[in-house]
Amino acid sequence: MEYLPLDSVRLSEDESAVVIIDQTLLPERLEYKILQTAEQIYDAIKRLCVRGAPAIGICAGYAMYVLARQITAGGYEFYSELEKYGEYLCSSRPTAVNLGAAVNKMLCAAKAAANKPKSEIIDILRRTAIKIHEDDIQMCRAISEYGLTLVKDGDGILTHCNAGPLATSRYGTGLGALILGSERGYTFRAYCDETRPLLQGARLTAFELKNAGVDVTLICDNMASLVMKQGLINAVFVGCDRVAANGDTANKIGTSGAAILARHYNIPFYVFCPSSTVDFDCKSGADIPIEYRDPEEIRSMFFAKPQAPEVKCLNPAFDVTDAELITAIVTEKGICCPPYDSSLREVLGK
Repeated sequence: MEYLPLDSVRLSEDESAVVIIDQTLLPERLEYKILQTAEQIYDAIKRLCVRGAPAIGICAGYAMYVLARQITAGGYEFYSELEKYGEYLCSSRPTAVNLGAAVNKMLCAAKAAANKPKSEIIDILRRTAIKIHEDDIQMCRAISEYGLTLVKDGDGILTHCNAGPLATSRYGTGLGALILGSERGYTFRAYCDETRPLLQGARLTAFELKNAGVDVTLICDNMASLVMKQGLINAVFVGCDRVAANGDTANKIGTSGAAILARHYNIPFYVFCPSSTVDFDCKSGADIPIEYRDPEEIRSMFFAKPQAPEVKCLNPAFDVTDAELITAIVTEKGICCPPYDSSLREVLGK
């Protein structure tokens, strides 16, 4: 079937704003949000209106261009203000390395053109932001192609959280092989963890896969063990927000639990990510900062009234999956296998 992609992040026609699909409203409403100020962009990233490491990176690239256009100063003051915008945006989601990488790429482009007229610097920033987006589209296609080599027609795939086109572009990363395969006539059976507490699997992954014509079944997070034991799962596909140099991987809370279950039932566990998500300056998962979010996401979000008494809530947004639990890490440059401290560098050319 022909797949109609979701345009999750783009530049507005007049280039004065970043336009995103507000993912907090899915699947009930497909609504676009226009972001023009630094505060609006920060809030959209912080509140997960735009989420997924690559999508955040694309958003940050366009955001830096949009904000650069608003800076009235020139020369050193222009770069200084742009740098402050970058620091502010990066503070919204510290775990996602793509956010910082995109901001840094935009700042480097501006600094390299420091001797040029301001209008030329703005144009360079525009082209740099567009290239970040175009590179992501190509990256998603390449990851999807590699992912298809790991499974066969009819396989059952367990997913956790969301790593489709809403989180990236075009095909996505963790869902890319499923969507590309469906386009080519494969009949995969997807089982989506709902992914508590923000339900990205239920609201977003199930929505995307249904949109792509994939046979999708939604399950609660605590049902994964049973469907594995019943032989319904042939592989686990997840995305990630950061990969350490040793292969430890940070992804949405609950990912490490799925990896442990997969190891117990001898099911391959695959991580899909762009090469930009691999942070070679981060030695292991112990060095990855974990974001803690509002406790009310557990107690009351999505409910008409609180579903728990007034007690303390621990709400980490991510966990770290140890490298030893990961069968392979799939990037746009190739498939990395253990030991990751060497294969990541070999495949990615680092």
